[in-house]
Amino acid sequence: MELSKLKPAPGSTKNRKRVGRGPGSGRGKNSTRGENGQKSRSGGSIQPWMHGGQMPLHLRLPKRGFRNIFKQKFQIINLLSLKGVPTDEPITADILKKHGKIKSLSIPVKLLGQGEVESPITLVVAACSETARKKIEAAGGKVEVA
Repeated sequence: MELSKLKPAPGSTKNRKRVGRGPGSGRGKNSTRGENGQKSRSGGSIQPWMHGGQMPLHLRLPKRGFRNIFKQKFQIINLLSLKGVPTDEPITADILKKHGKIKSLSIPVKLLGQGEVESPITLVVAACSETARKKIEAAGGKVEVA
């Protein structure tokens, strides 16, 4: 037995349909698409959300919940992610961005208290959790909310 001499079992494979090759191909002249109309054209598939004048499903379903349009978005940073940031000067959003800890300077930074603080640091952030503030002040540092 050799790999080059292997063949599929008899009757297990079929010839593919030659669609769109004229009446002699055995599939007719319309390529199994029926007669005329949107679905017989190329690219003429109907999108799942189209309901042809009927009220669409996403408008028929009841709306649930509440979305606060005044919600303040923050970039979250934890105490444990401050490792590798120099602590000899106040840590601001510019320094955090420079060290890759946050992505944008336009979105305010909120400090959370996951992790520990070994040395006294000074942080300038837009918001701070009470846990993070206590841990930093216990280590001899301070948090400025700007």
